[in-house]
Amino acid sequence: MSENTQKDRVSENALNGAVISEMLGKNFERLPDFDKKLFLYGPMYLAGNGALAGLISNSLFRRGLNVTQAVFASSLPLAVLPFLTTFALYNGTVSGPLLSGDLNCPTCALIRGALVGVVGAGLYPILLALPVNFGLASRYNTAPMPVKGNTLRYWMDLTKPVLRKMRAVILLQAVFGTYLASRHVDSYAKLVELTFGPKEEELRD
Repeated sequence: MSENTQKDRVSENALNGAVISEMLGKNFERLPDFDKKLFLYGPMYLAGNGALAGLISNSLFRRGLNVTQAVFASSLPLAVLPFLTTFALYNGTVSGPLLSGDLNCPTCALIRGALVGVVGAGLYPILLALPVNFGLASRYNTAPMPVKGNTLRYWMDLTKPVLRKMRAVILLQAVFGTYLASRHVDSYAKLVELTFGPKEEELRD
């Protein structure tokens, strides 16, 4: 008996979630153009910052390892992958859940936006640039390679100065991710008001 009741509640919650998501989706077009463009293109700006961070990280590691070869081959993945990763992360954790009605906590949305900015658009490009340029340095013998068993320490020593130089960039990504999430929360509040406001007034009347 209790199992059937729990199943009914789960199915009811899933149905309610689907209905709410559909209602929000129908009213999305009623939002002001700025809010619609912010939802559609806002994550691209954060992703673009991630791509820029990838190019900066690539340049710093290339200098540290004295790599001058394969500029395009190393720059392309370090621009494209952070862009795609940041865009997917933000849509999957902030804007997507907001539009589907699954994220109703403004503070949670701000924290998620900041984390996407730090991890996806800040740290990930740095961690990605390290093995790419280490491989190039090893291939072209542009820098002394670590002794076997000492690779991790070598990577840490190589990464520390890059992290110090990238601190301002990482902070900027966190601030921009938080700001973007706050604007999306404001747009979501307008969408909720458009979707449920008139019905509440009818009930009161």
